[in-house]
Parts: sequence; C-alpha cells; structure tokens
Amino acid sequence: MIIKAVKLYEKGFLTEPLVMGGEEGEDHFDASVRYRSSLQNFLIDTGNEVILVDTGMPKETPDTVPDENTKVYLGRRIKDYVSALADLGYRPEQVTKILVTHKHADHTGELRSFPQAKIYMSPEEADALKLQGDNIIRVAYKDGPYHNFKAHEKIADGVYFIEAKGHTKGNSIIIVEDNGLFYMMHGDVTYSDEALYANKLSIIYEDKDAARDTLNQVRTFISEHPTVYCSTHTPLGYENLEARRVVNLNEPPKVIPPTDMDFAQATGKYVCSVCGYCYDPEKGDPEHGIAPGTCFEDLPDDWKCPRCRQPKTAFNKA
Repeated sequence: MIIKAVKLYEKGFLTEPLVMGGEEGEDHFDASVRYRSSLQNFLIDTGNEVILVDTGMPKETPDTVPDENTKVYLGRRIKDYVSALADLGYRPEQVTKILVTHKHADHTGELRSFPQAKIYMSPEEADALKLQGDNIIRVAYKDGPYHNFKAHEKIADGVYFIEAKGHTKGNSIIIVEDNGLFYMMHGDVTYSDEALYANKLSIIYEDKDAARDTLNQVRTFISEHPTVYCSTHTPLGYENLEARRVVNLNEPPKVIPPTDMDFAQATGKYVCSVCGYCYDPEKGDPEHGIAPGTCFEDLPDDWKCPRCRQPKTAFNKA
C-alpha cells in the first residue's frame, strides 16, 4: 500500500476563532493567533488500483488575497490537481475510484478530470452536487459499525468509507489500514490539528450536534488505535503522513506560526473560504436577484454564497 499527499496550496493561515470557535463562539478566541494552512488531498495505491480521496479546487479558481479580516487563507496555488498528480507519477486514466469526503469545491473541484473513475460519496452529498450517472456510487454504509464508528462501507482491502456527519450533512471519513497503522483522511472534521488536540469544533458545520458527535468518535478511535491524522488544510496533514507520525492526544504538536505568506493583487472577484465558490462581478448572481456588474461590496448584507449559504464575511478577495 502506498499513500501520498497531492499538494495543491501552501503558505496560508487559519485564525484561532475559525478553527476553535464552533461551540463557545468566536469571541472566546484570539483572532491574532494564526495556524499554518495549506491544501492537499490524498492518493491510495493499493497495488491493484489507484484511489483518490477528494480532488482539490477547480483549476480556474483564482488565488485569494488576504487582509486583516481574513479568517482562512489557503495560500498560493502550487499546482492544479492533475499536474500535482502527474508530479507523483500518476495519470488520470489510472484512477479507478474517487472517495469524496464532502461536497465543497476544495474537495470536488476536479472530479470532472476523471470521467472513467467511479465516484463514491454519501447520498446527501451526491444530491447536493446534483451528480448522476453510472459512475456515481451512493455509499449506503452497508457494512455496519467500524470499531467505534456507527456505520461504514468497505471500498477495497484495507480501505474504509466511514459515516461522519456534521461538517456537512453527508460528511465522511476515509480510513486506510496498513502495516498496523490507521491512516485517517477526514476532510474537514477539524481544520487544524491543534483543534483535534484541544477538542474544539470549527465554526463551519451544517449540523453542530452531529459535528460534535463525529469529533468525539474520532478522538475515541485515535485513543484506541495507532492513527496517522491526514488533514486537508494544514501542512501537518502531509507532515504526519511522511513521518508516519501517530497521534498522542496527550502530547499536542508544537505550534509553528505561519511565515512567508504570499500576497497577490486583487482582481475584483471574491472566493468563498468554505466551499470555493467564486463571485465574479461581471456575472453577478442573477438566480438570486444580483445583476451582472454588481461589485461584491455592493451586494446586500444578507446575500449568501449560492453554493453553501455562508455570509459575505466568509469571502476573500481574489
């Protein structure tokens, strides 16, 4: 079994209120505290097939431009998904299965690049994305409990699709068993590993109670099994993988402040920090009464992201 990180963005940051304020509230945390952020998804080479866990941002999504109010900044793009995959030595036609943790664009952006692959996701996420076709596999979690998790489905030998609702209504986790270790690719159950150790929810969820239940299950599993925690939005995701570093909840990793952040010139477009939707003022949002030519700053205060319904404050300059 070979597991690799598909590295897509680097040198970003996450603020403490976003990462940890989901239950107590953002005002209980220090907005000046920042954690390192990145974007990577994962590849599983079983020897018989190549399986992807999520597929990054759409290639055309512009980089964002942070300011003093930015809560999450992915950083600068390293490569588009297919190019990053090629750097690892794989071609799109080799991919047999894609396991989608949830619907957001930074996890589903290049599904279109793998028309021959079977795409596995929960029914809720498939419905949200309006995906249909013979290659869309709606996971039924037909294999029952997986250790302390309530429901799962076996995808291949050593590869398991776990029900883990909360961040989105159909959120899932992927666990790979190999050589006595459990590799947990969890999407956005936490945005930073610091939140895992502190037992804190982020502010981004569709069902808070379910998100809390999922984090409790994750922490219980980790306390009972040697687990490598493979995160999407922090460099610790690939650093843990490359070091085969097992989580010890009683020994949090040393916090490394973000440095060398790259900044670009604003274009007038804005990108949702949660789902990756890009608001283009030239196009507007006619479906929701916003005419072409409407600047982002002129959108009504109650306007929300057309894709994930987050408020304007969740958007960053592009």
